This record gives sequence, C-alpha cells and structure tokens, in this order.
Amino acid sequence: MNKNGPVILIEDDADDQFLFEQVFRKLNYPNQVRYFPDGQEALDYLLSTTELPFLILSDINMPRLNGIELREKLHRDAALQLKCIPYLFFSTAASQEMVINAYSLSVQGFFVKQNSLEELEKSIYFIMEYWKRCAAPNNF
Repeated sequence: MNKNGPVILIEDDADDQFLFEQVFRKLNYPNQVRYFPDGQEALDYLLSTTELPFLILSDINMPRLNGIELREKLHRDAALQLKCIPYLFFSTAASQEMVINAYSLSVQGFFVKQNSLEELEKSIYFIMEYWKRCAAPNNF
C-alpha cells in the first residue's frame, strides 16, 4: 500500500462525483484523486499504470463493468493483489445480499453514501485516517 499514492474514485454519477471532489478538496490530503466513470476504465488504468494507488473507492451500480465485477477481476489478478490496494464500496443503497457479496470478495469496507456533504466528509476523513495508519505487508 502506497500511502502517498492516488485515491481511485470510481463513480458514474456526476453529482456524486462533484460531492466527492468537494470533500477531498476541503480535507486537503496530499493524495491525488483519479476519477473514473466506470469499472472498465478503472481496470484499464490499474492494469497499465506503474503508479501504486493508495486506495480504491468504488460505486457498485455502474455501466460496462460494475463494482462487484471489477472487484472480482482485481481479486483474481495476482500482480494487483500484491499491491495491497484497499478496496471499499460506496453505494446509494445497501442490502444484506450486496454487503455479503462485497465481503465475500474481500473488500475492506462497505459504506452507504450519506445525504449530506458533512456526513460524507466525516466518512472520507475516517477512511483516510484509518488507512494512513494501517500497516500492509508491502510497507516493510
């Protein structure tokens, strides 16, 4: 895990993407935020980049390649597994089945998108602080 690497944000809704942009701008973390409108574009980036991202925040319901399908592909890729990139879901809605499916793919978190900018900011702050303090196998 590269704590200084970019945050990968996969979100197809322009309004939600705007809210995330506002939150990351306000929290002022040094990490760049790379936005992708769907899982396929994010996968293409992750397979081709030499950058080591810090973490992935992904919506579930997206066109082309949804969040669950993307996580399955990343989970099966040995080279990407070695990079130890935390993968977290942000979804508008959650059901027990969705959460079970997500955790069966070893995601590190499942969050419901908050209705207020303030609540989203709190969630992003706690996520970033947690992962900045967390040790990973490739940190040594």
